[in-house]
Amino acid sequence: MRLSDFDYELPKELIAQSPAAKRDDSRLLLLQRGISGYGHYKFNQLPEFLNKGDLLVLNNTRVINARLIGRRLGFEGKIEVLLIDKLKNNIYTCLTRPSRRFKHGTKLVFDNGKIKAEVVDSKSNFKHIRFCANGGLSAALDKAGQLPLPPYIKREPDKQDRQRYQTVYATNKGAVAAPTAGLHFTRSLLSKIKGRGVETTCITLHVSYATFKPVTEDTLSKHNMHKEYFEIPKESADKINSAKRQNRRVIAVGTTSCRALESAALMPAKEKNRLRCTKGWTDLFIYPGYEFKVIDGLLTNFHFPRTTLLMLVAAFYGKDNIIKAYREAVKRRYRFYSYGDAMLIL
Repeated sequence: MRLSDFDYELPKELIAQSPAAKRDDSRLLLLQRGISGYGHYKFNQLPEFLNKGDLLVLNNTRVINARLIGRRLGFEGKIEVLLIDKLKNNIYTCLTRPSRRFKHGTKLVFDNGKIKAEVVDSKSNFKHIRFCANGGLSAALDKAGQLPLPPYIKREPDKQDRQRYQTVYATNKGAVAAPTAGLHFTRSLLSKIKGRGVETTCITLHVSYATFKPVTEDTLSKHNMHKEYFEIPKESADKINSAKRQNRRVIAVGTTSCRALESAALMPAKEKNRLRCTKGWTDLFIYPGYEFKVIDGLLTNFHFPRTTLLMLVAAFYGKDNIIKAYREAVKRRYRFYSYGDAMLIL
């Protein structure tokens, strides 16, 4: 299977630049495995396609203001830093611009010196930078950092993005991109879903560079995924195990939830066919040929061509089927990517 197998044509005007007027007013493309044809709905109709006893697994990660604009100490030129992963002792893996200015030992200042930093490793494209801020870095980022909207949204973040680029159930800070399938939910819709006897549970996967990292290897098996941190608490693991024992559907909300669940399923457990509560890092790359161990359904947005996200969805629905579905979505003028419309695969 080759990288070119995951191409499709997308008019630029279908790349959503802003969210729908209401979260659950976006559109929903329904796909059913083993059944031909497509269903075209509004996202607020989602409860109609869920059964009593289904379990929706949500990713409760919260996007941090990971983009910092500042300067090198002693210089006037503007520099930009995007925090990617926390390593230890306030040292982060970062993407930087312009990269050549971030040499080992370079000191940086942000927010008029309220945030100070130093490059401690500059050997690769990812710089390791130690940060220091009065009152703690988390609070300083809330004040001085910018929400890291994806590069295909051709505008600066505004007040609306502070709410709309977070899910309504986001609690655990640490992501540098939103788990976009969850952006469509409102508290009212979640209440309606629960009223139909559908269970929900939360896990965490901090969306990181794996979302953006391009696939450059033509042979998919040679691609190395960037690691992302995830946590599955005991309560969630118990709910998932119960649903699997009782043959109830487990539906992942987003490719991030899916990767966390499938990663946990690959870890040794005390009991066979049992998901254990766990935390750690995953570099699991799911592409066609992968055998899913946990999920029975997937709710997702539309993804870029040639990306690991599209490959994951193709693994679940079939490569040829998903490309046909994407062509149908283009024909019907669905909105694509982070602020775009959704797809439900059952």
